[in-house]
Amino acid sequence: MALLLRRGAAVAARTLRAAAASSASTSIHRLPTAGSLAAARNLPTTQFFLLEIRRGFAKGKKSKNDSRSDTVEAAPDIGPTVKSAATAQMDTAVVALSRELSKLRTGRASPGMLDHIMVETGDVKVGLSRIAVVSVLDSHTLSVMPYDPNTMKSIENAIASSPLGINPTPDGSRIIAAVPPLTKETMQAMCKVVTKSAEDFKQSIRRARQKALDTIKKSSSSMPKDDIKRLEKEVEELTKKFIKSADDMCKAKEKEISGS
Repeated sequence: MALLLRRGAAVAARTLRAAAASSASTSIHRLPTAGSLAAARNLPTTQFFLLEIRRGFAKGKKSKNDSRSDTVEAAPDIGPTVKSAATAQMDTAVVALSRELSKLRTGRASPGMLDHIMVETGDVKVGLSRIAVVSVLDSHTLSVMPYDPNTMKSIENAIASSPLGINPTPDGSRIIAAVPPLTKETMQAMCKVVTKSAEDFKQSIRRARQKALDTIKKSSSSMPKDDIKRLEKEVEELTKKFIKSADDMCKAKEKEISGS
């Protein structure tokens, strides 16, 4: 009987030791919920060691995520936008030059000669081309047919007071406008006006060019050097194209004025 009691006591002791060991092992892996480093330092050494390992692992994951967020995205291609804006501005300058040149009188009759004339009707002023049809009778004569006969006198006065030097004459339901020939002095003066107009509008083209180059320069830090050089070259070629167009228009106008 004594032998059996001793064996039972030994088994119970082993069971208690195993339970204690199991409990200690579990407590080692149980970390504090407060999240405070100061509180964690009060833990047993083994638990504190495990806590530091977990914190280090968490920092590592955060660092990896941060590195992903710092990735620089590729800069958008500004080439099409820059060229489109420059083209629009240069084209506007050329169209404005064409409109300005059409106001200059030449030795030959042209419907466009009267486009810039403003006619006062009532309390407003409107372009002559909006209230009348202008046609060419011969190389030195224009016909102006008003849509409303009541505006004939206003149209006649507007043509007579314009700097074109045309003396309009009523002819039934229309107005006859004889275009006098230009003198040599008048031709020279007109050609100077053409040259001045050309230079003014070419300056507008160059300003559009400079604006495009400034935009490219501002974006140069995010663009490859080869792309920058290519884009600058395209802007220069675009500028030359519109400058040539303006020069060609002015040369044609000078020939028209001189009658050659």
